[in-house]
Amino acid sequence: MNVEKPLKSALKVQQGIPQPESINSELVKRIGANSPNSYDDQYFIKGVLNGDRKVLAQAITLIESAKPAHRKQSESIIEACLPHSGKSIRIGITGVPGAGKSTFIEAFGKLLTSTGHQVAVLAIDPSSTRNRGSILGDKTRMEALSIDSNAFIRPSPSSGSLGGVARKTRETISLCEAAGFDIILVETVGVGQSETAVHSMVDFFLLLMLAGAGDELQGIKRGIIEMSDAIIINKADGDNLQKAKLSCVQYANALHLFPLPESGWTPVADICSSTEGAGIEQVWNYIQQYISLTTENQFFLLKRNQQEWFRLQEQIEGKIKQLFYEDDGIKAELQQAKTSLVNNEKSAYQLADEMISRWLAK
Repeated sequence: MNVEKPLKSALKVQQGIPQPESINSELVKRIGANSPNSYDDQYFIKGVLNGDRKVLAQAITLIESAKPAHRKQSESIIEACLPHSGKSIRIGITGVPGAGKSTFIEAFGKLLTSTGHQVAVLAIDPSSTRNRGSILGDKTRMEALSIDSNAFIRPSPSSGSLGGVARKTRETISLCEAAGFDIILVETVGVGQSETAVHSMVDFFLLLMLAGAGDELQGIKRGIIEMSDAIIINKADGDNLQKAKLSCVQYANALHLFPLPESGWTPVADICSSTEGAGIEQVWNYIQQYISLTTENQFFLLKRNQQEWFRLQEQIEGKIKQLFYEDDGIKAELQQAKTSLVNNEKSAYQLADEMISRWLAK
């Protein structure tokens, strides 16, 4: 009887390897040990005042947190750092998407750091209205500046705030100043929303524009132009140079239609190329001229005082809103109010009046 031998195959199946865990447990331990929760106030205060970048970043994370415990701790840190703040030039930079804000900031920041300045860049990224997330990818667009020892780049989510700034940008500015940064650059989202928020926290307001993007004069919005101390036409290079020069003339002529600002400074219009570095130094000259003028006529101090008054109002509004929405009774009433609205039983105005009245009566 013939027994067939099993056929040998050239294929060999290797035994699989166990899949690693989706979460690195060692990394979780390391992050947990270095999280803001594991440090007291003095750790942050001392670190910020000594210019420790790591501690500064942790402190900013703390003040951006929505947790009540974090808010309380961050307020103590800010209070201790405030006396050491205020010694910087704050520059707001805004513009339509695609105007080259990040490229401009990198070129401008490198110019400042090369002359010995300590530069902090607060880059605000738009948050999704659906999942509340932000890309926070500004560091990838500022590769050279992000590795500069004299620069600190902090991307933050706008979290739905109007004006293209984060809710805690004002406090972040104070911490950066206390850490020794003498130039603060605040890059807004630039989505066409009200820019009053960023204007109320900077000394010089810079508007970046593009040439060849349509009728420039038609695109001028009175509010944003009135707040601008300089309008810079970016990407003025190559085939776009002549268009940029023409746009610059149009904006310069348009600026003469507005009354002179309270600062006594005559807003300027100019061109630059962030990629080629042309015109960047002139922008810095404009800012220095502005600071010199407003320091001499006392407007610089007046504006800083007005900003502190705005900060107080902002804090009062924020505290009241926080107390209202964190009230257990209000939380329950909001659910009932939602049902009343859906069923058309009461209007939003009536419900708001009723809830606020009951809350104030407690």
